[in-house]
Amino acid sequence: MSLPSSAHPARATALHVAFDAAPLAGALADPRLLAAFGFGADAPAAHADPRYLHVALPAFGRAPLECWRVDGEVTHGRDDGIAWSTGGGLQFGALALADDGDIEAAADAAYARLHDWLAGSDHPHPLRIWNYLDAITEGKGDAERYRRFCVGRARGIGRELAPGELPAATAIGHPARSGRFQLYWLSAREPGTPLENPRQVQAWRYPRQYGPQPPGFARALLPASPAMPLLLSGTAAVVGHASQHGDSLDAQLDEVLANLGSLIGTARAMRPGLPAQPGAGSRLKVYVRDADALPRVDALLQSRLPEVPRIVLHGHVCRRELRVEIDGTHG
Repeated sequence: MSLPSSAHPARATALHVAFDAAPLAGALADPRLLAAFGFGADAPAAHADPRYLHVALPAFGRAPLECWRVDGEVTHGRDDGIAWSTGGGLQFGALALADDGDIEAAADAAYARLHDWLAGSDHPHPLRIWNYLDAITEGKGDAERYRRFCVGRARGIGRELAPGELPAATAIGHPARSGRFQLYWLSAREPGTPLENPRQVQAWRYPRQYGPQPPGFARALLPASPAMPLLLSGTAAVVGHASQHGDSLDAQLDEVLANLGSLIGTARAMRPGLPAQPGAGSRLKVYVRDADALPRVDALLQSRLPEVPRIVLHGHVCRRELRVEIDGTHG
């Protein structure tokens, strides 16, 4: 005899990330689809379904869709310029604001809206955030746009986040002007555990030389549910707080992979069932500063991580000397 529905144990929150070559219409027909992302000029620039988001970074080759699926049916809609979808204990949200050159003001406004949205949501805990902005390293000293973005982000949040509240995050620059600041996120009913990399100084403790407001993110986040993957922040060739190997793309990529390995090791101390190395269950997005280096980075990753699905994109990292950055999921 079956148990009444109230007697069944709650299903663990799960997120399934896939890189799909199928057409967008097929992905959107899946009632379990939380979000789908298209990259570059070959992907649709927009769609009426709020679960689809176009990221304007050019792709190396024809990039597949990045698809997020959950265990359960998804509801979705648009409210006051925020596209959202909810299902399986998770929520996707996205917004874009015009950037007329004042990225500090755009980030302030976007993060104030995100703060208010989460405060009124039944999925109030941000696990992962992505920021895509124009000309990320334009400007000198404290006028650099990434530094002004960090100031605006902190002001928009409205309070200093404690280390245990920080989500994993990525901030990447468009190589060509888009005129907008794009922000999207994954949030949950339950908070996750922010993780730091023992090889690196926590970003929120960076010294003053990197700007008036340290970046506000954790190096990775381990969701509460064991059915969720490890969420990896944008990871570059930084050891301590200093950029490494400015004269070598190959060495920078190897340093990035060492940092990812260190983060996986940190996560495995809490969740030993995670694979020890990136493999077929991992999904990586790779951002490369110089367009001419895209084939080289793709070939190096094929050599070093042949089993790992990847999307290679032309995007500018937040320091001029950094040539490559990787984010993604693991496990």
